[in-house]
Amino acid sequence: MKKAILFLNMGAPRNLDEVELFLKNMFNDKNIITVKSDLLRSFISFLIVQSRKKEAKSNYEKLGGASPLVKHTKEFIKVAKEIFNEYEVATIMRYTPPFADEVLKDLKEKGVKEIVAIPLYPQYSTTTTKSSVEDLEKALKKLSWDVKVKVIERFYKKDFYLDVIVDDIKSTLKDKDTKEFDLIFSAHSLPQKIVDQGDPYQKEVEEQVALLKKKLKDMKFKNIYLAYQSKLGPVKWLEPSLEDKLHSLENKNVVIYPISFVLDNSETEFELSIEYDEVAKKLGFENYIVVPCINSNKKFIEGFKELL
Repeated sequence: MKKAILFLNMGAPRNLDEVELFLKNMFNDKNIITVKSDLLRSFISFLIVQSRKKEAKSNYEKLGGASPLVKHTKEFIKVAKEIFNEYEVATIMRYTPPFADEVLKDLKEKGVKEIVAIPLYPQYSTTTTKSSVEDLEKALKKLSWDVKVKVIERFYKKDFYLDVIVDDIKSTLKDKDTKEFDLIFSAHSLPQKIVDQGDPYQKEVEEQVALLKKKLKDMKFKNIYLAYQSKLGPVKWLEPSLEDKLHSLENKNVVIYPISFVLDNSETEFELSIEYDEVAKKLGFENYIVVPCINSNKKFIEGFKELL
């Protein structure tokens, strides 16, 4: 029986012309802007896009005119195809191409009978996993394709994933004395009201940090913290923010791990590695180090075999 593995992700601009498309699709997502009225959501989306597109384009220009996620996704899929060579392997993006409609149409024509969907969000959130899975289901319905689908909703507790994170932290710090460093796990923030409505994301991030603390005992960091990045707008978001945490530290040696991302993107390579690096310099940090995301790590991708 012909099977396919689909890796689901948010997507990102492949060029500057796609920046507005990305923002428009994201802020029209009912899982992101949670108001009940489609008309009101469309209006709110329009205001956000108009206010953010110029700055967003400028940021992507500094990253070479596209999101790093585009390059890292291509490399990830290339390795995944080598590892899962008995499967059809593809990616579906939520807000930029390749969209679910076109990818699923191709798989249907190839005679695929079973799909394993793996959202590349380690922790479950309505804003990420639920949104991508609903998008997949909507496209299947549109195609009238009654194919068997299995969804891997989360993998934040899995040892194959946690062990690669520990390895990456070790290899990034190399010969540096970890006892002189604070480690901050930086997670993408969420509006507090979404968590209050039952979204499990914060709980799962905290559980993952607790598991990683146990695995990192031998490294003996001075302190290990959790903070949140990428806040947007005036509503209350998860705390502490990464900026507030940096301001509060007496120790001026810090290493940052982006715990809610698998592939590097604008929020790691621009926000963490450029914007917050400038904040750290102004605050007098001697060492501000960002650990790269897992990206196309073969050991990590092979780990998904146990979930299949």
